[in-house]
Amino acid sequence: MTETTLEASAEDLLWPRYADPEDLAAIESVPLAARGLPESTYALLVRAAARWPRRDAITVLPEAARWREPLRRNYAEVLADVHRYANLLHELGIRRRDAVAIVTPNCAELIPATLAAQLAGIAAPINGGLSSAHITELLRRSGARVLIAAGPELAPDTWDAMCALATTGLVDALLVLRPTAASEPPPALPVIDGVRVGYLTALAAEQDSSKFDGAPPTASDLAALFHTGGTTGVPKLAAHRHSGEVANAWMIAANSLLDEDSVVFAALPLFHVNALVVTLLAPLFRGQSVVWAGPLGYRDFSLYAEFWNIVAHYEIAAMSAVPTVYAVLAQCPIDADISSLRYAMVGASPLPPAVRENFQTHTGVTLVEGYGLTEATCATARSFPDRPRPGAVGQRMPYQHVAVVRVAEDGTWVTLPAGDTGVLIISGPTVFAGYVTGRDGRGHLVDGLGTLVDGWLNTGDLAHIDDDGFIHLHGRAKDLIIRGGHNIDPATIEDALLEHPQVSAAGAVGRPDVHSGEVPVAYVALTAGADVSEGELVAWAAERVQERAAAPKAVTVLDALPVTDVGKPYKLGLRADATRRELLEALAGSAGVRAVKAVIEDGAVVATIELDPAADEREVTAILGRYAITWTVVVAR
Repeated sequence: MTETTLEASAEDLLWPRYADPEDLAAIESVPLAARGLPESTYALLVRAAARWPRRDAITVLPEAARWREPLRRNYAEVLADVHRYANLLHELGIRRRDAVAIVTPNCAELIPATLAAQLAGIAAPINGGLSSAHITELLRRSGARVLIAAGPELAPDTWDAMCALATTGLVDALLVLRPTAASEPPPALPVIDGVRVGYLTALAAEQDSSKFDGAPPTASDLAALFHTGGTTGVPKLAAHRHSGEVANAWMIAANSLLDEDSVVFAALPLFHVNALVVTLLAPLFRGQSVVWAGPLGYRDFSLYAEFWNIVAHYEIAAMSAVPTVYAVLAQCPIDADISSLRYAMVGASPLPPAVRENFQTHTGVTLVEGYGLTEATCATARSFPDRPRPGAVGQRMPYQHVAVVRVAEDGTWVTLPAGDTGVLIISGPTVFAGYVTGRDGRGHLVDGLGTLVDGWLNTGDLAHIDDDGFIHLHGRAKDLIIRGGHNIDPATIEDALLEHPQVSAAGAVGRPDVHSGEVPVAYVALTAGADVSEGELVAWAAERVQERAAAPKAVTVLDALPVTDVGKPYKLGLRADATRRELLEALAGSAGVRAVKAVIEDGAVVATIELDPAADEREVTAILGRYAITWTVVVAR
C-alpha cells in the first residue's frame, strides 16, 4: 500500500459522513480509538501547520469599526508564535502540571497564548469581569504563578486590577498583551518587586520558534481549568484533559456541512469553552480560517451595524452565538450578500421560538441548536438544519452517551424510559476529569464532587429523550441562573442580601427575560419589625454583589420563603412566581387576559394564560413566543 493510499485511508477514517441523524450508528461502528485523533491540542496544531502552512488560520479584527483592517496569521505563523510563547513559559518554570492564568479580552496574541499555555502547562482562563476577590481566589485554586493579562491599552480596568493583584505576591510573572495590530509604541510598564513584568511578544521574541523545549503533553494530561458556576459563592474550576478537548473538537469538525474552505466567525470570549472548542480547536482539524471579532466581541454595539458586511466580505460560512445575539441580528437590515452563511449555531441558554422564527425569516439561515456544558468539555448534542425537530436541542454527538434518570431518596439513579422526564446524564470521552479541590506534589487534585457516578456526569438539567434519541430540555434541576449564556450563581446574590440586618432568608432565581433569556431576581423574608423597602434591598444587593450582571433586577418581600416537605428551600416555587410576575407585566397591555398562572409540572415551570373569547389570541401568543418558557393558552368558553 502506497503512502498516498495510507493517507487517504486515514482521512476516510477521520471524516465519516455526518450530515443526518441516521449517520450516528455508522460512525460509532468504528471505535473512536481507531480514528487516529491527535493526542493533544498541540499535536492538533502541528498537524494543521504541516498540512496548510500558508493558509490563513486567524483573521483578527482590531475592533468592529475597523473590520477592514485585520491582522492575519497563517497556520505556520501561529505554530511559531505558540512555540515562542510556550518556550518563554518553560523558561519561567512552567511545567506539565503548572497552571498559567489568563485574564484578558480577546486579541490576536491571546489565541497562540492560550495554545502555548496548554503546551507548556495548563491554561486557566478567567473572566476579567469577575470581582478582584473572585479572580484572586481562582488564581489560588489553580496554583498559577504566571499571569497573562490585558495591558493598559487593551483593557485599562483589567490591567489596573491585575497590577494590584501582582503586588500581593500571588504571581511571579505578569505577561502583558497588547491590542490587535497595535501601531503606537507600547506604554512603559511598572516595576513590581519580585515579579517579572513585560510584554509577552517582546519577552518571547528571542525564543526558538521551530520547536518546544519541554516535553509535549499526552492525551491524559490536563489541558485547561475552566471556571463554571456552582452552588457556592466562588465558581468551581473544571479540569479538562487534552483527550476530551480534542475529541469534542473532532465531533464538531466532523460536521459534513462544512469543508476546508469554510470560514468561521468567532466573537465569544476565550474564557468560554465554546470559543475554545468550537471556534479555535475544531477549525484546526480541517484547516479552516477563523475571523475573530474585536475585544468586546458580541458586546460591541457597533458590530451589529457592520455584521452583515463582515459576513459578506469574509464569506463567513458558520458562526456561534447565544440567543440574545440572534435576537438583535434579526433586527439589523441586510444590505449585503450573505449567501455564504450556511450554519448559525445557538446554545448556552434556551432559544425562544420567536427568536428562531424572526432570525430565520429575516436571513433565510437556519438556526442550529446545540447543547453542552463545561463539565462535558463543551458540546454534547447537535441539530441538523435540513431535519428540524421543534422542541429538541439535538441528537447526542458520536461516542457520547446520554440517559435520563430519577434520583432516588438514597441517591441512587433509576434509568427512565424514552419520553419520561428526569435528570440528564452523560458519559463518554468528553466528560471532565473533575473539579479542582487542591494540589499536591503530583499536580492538581480533582473530584467530581457528587456529579460523577461510575463515569456518568449528572448535568443537573431536566430532560426527556424521545424515541429517536433527541434530547428535549425541561429546565434545570440545579439553581444556576443563565443570563445571556452567562452563568450566575444565586448564592452570590443570597449572601449579599443576608448581610442586611433585617433580612432573615433569601432566595435568588432567574426570571424570564425577552432580551437575556433570564435575569436574576430575589425573594426575601424579613425579621420582625423590619421597615426596609424592596427598592432599598435592590440597591443594597447592587453594592455588594461582586459582578454587576448578577445584581438582582428586583427583590420581592414574602412572609416566608417556600420550602419542601423536609424543610429545604423550594426554588421551583420562586421560579414559578417570577415567571407569573413577568408575564403579568408583559401582557398588561393585552385586552382579554383573564388570568396568568405558573405551575410546576415534571420539575419544570409551565405558564398558563386564560383568555376571554374576544381576546386577540395571536397577539398574546406572539408575546409569549419571545420567551424561552413552556406555556399554554386557554380560551374561556
